[in-house]
Amino acid sequence: MLELSSIQKKYILHWGEMGTKWGISRTVAQIHALLYIWPEPVNAEEITVALSIARSNVSMSIKELQGWGLVKVTHVMGNRKDHFETLTDVWEMFRIVMEERKRREVDPTFAMLEECLAEMKKSRDSDKYTKERLLEMQDFFTTANKCYEQTRGLSTSSFRKLAGMGGWVLKALKLG
Repeated sequence: MLELSSIQKKYILHWGEMGTKWGISRTVAQIHALLYIWPEPVNAEEITVALSIARSNVSMSIKELQGWGLVKVTHVMGNRKDHFETLTDVWEMFRIVMEERKRREVDPTFAMLEECLAEMKKSRDSDKYTKERLLEMQDFFTTANKCYEQTRGLSTSSFRKLAGMGGWVLKALKLG
């Protein structure tokens, strides 16, 4: 049985609230928070009791977290139940979430923009305003994707250093 402290509960509840703002189910976010702050792997029954949520909801949420690559199954000696744990490196978690969001949200949007522009060209659509807006959006996604691809191949430590250089880069470019 997991005994959560008031600080752990506060963190888990807040992470659940933030999850809903990021488009993630509250339960998925709370389970992720629990696994992140708990020092050893946790089984589904322990999650169910600790968070007071239905066992079926725990199972579905764990599958979603596994689909994102944020949770993995592990086994505990002398215990036949599956236990779950998440990454402890927040920078690596951030990179995984960025990759998944790109794959699930950005890539389909970019493909749709290309389809719309191709259809406009094919049909000789003369709606110049819409075409301008779509071209600007396509340019934004192309530029953002290039930036992402340039940083994607960096090691986590290099990515972390780059992220920490923001102010220095802005000063060097005389932008800030």
